[in-house]
Amino acid sequence: MSKPCASTWFGAALSSLAALVLVLPAAAQTYNNPENRQMASAAPPPGSYGGGFFELLFTGGRSAAYNQPAASAYRAEAQPGEPQRAVDPMFLRQEVDYPGSERPGTIVIDTKDKFLFLVEKDGKALRYGVGVGREGFAWSGVEKISRKAEWPDWTPPLEMLKRRPDLPTHMVGGMENPLGARALYLGASLYRIHGTNEPYSIGTNVSSGCIRMMNEDVIDLYNRVGVGTKVIVM
Repeated sequence: MSKPCASTWFGAALSSLAALVLVLPAAAQTYNNPENRQMASAAPPPGSYGGGFFELLFTGGRSAAYNQPAASAYRAEAQPGEPQRAVDPMFLRQEVDYPGSERPGTIVIDTKDKFLFLVEKDGKALRYGVGVGREGFAWSGVEKISRKAEWPDWTPPLEMLKRRPDLPTHMVGGMENPLGARALYLGASLYRIHGTNEPYSIGTNVSSGCIRMMNEDVIDLYNRVGVGTKVIVM
């Protein structure tokens, strides 16, 4: 008598699994609707699937408490902190008329208006938006590019570490590095023209004297100029 019972149970299990295969794609489509994800992230209490094999199949044997961190992570993503400031379109890279007398290939940085100009021929220049030194860290002068680096490492100077003891003493290059994708070192000074992982800071007084650019802009400038290029900071 046990064999027919076992056969009947096995057939029922196969039928249930076949139904599950048909249901899962529709369930996945429903979950992919953003409006439904937050509800789906809250796990049902143990026993909601009848216990036993099907409870294990649907939940992996995990309790509602096990799934709670995922729900919390989703809420944090759905309710971010204050939005970051968008970059003003005026600070996007563009070719402009340039009335100055500098030779083509010269870099001129207007710290007041937060623009960097790469002088071209025929009264034109490429203009880039930049972030410049905040109050107490502004400077002016003439330098030359002494070195170029891709995805540069960052070693904060001792003066900065005294002001900000929370900073690392060294950081390898990469997406999290505040120097961004490229760096153009200015003479023997501590100043650089470099990228940033905070593009929303472009157009502001934000740095300790360095000139920061959006990563795509500093890559463009890096490819256009070489070591020895004259840089005028006004």
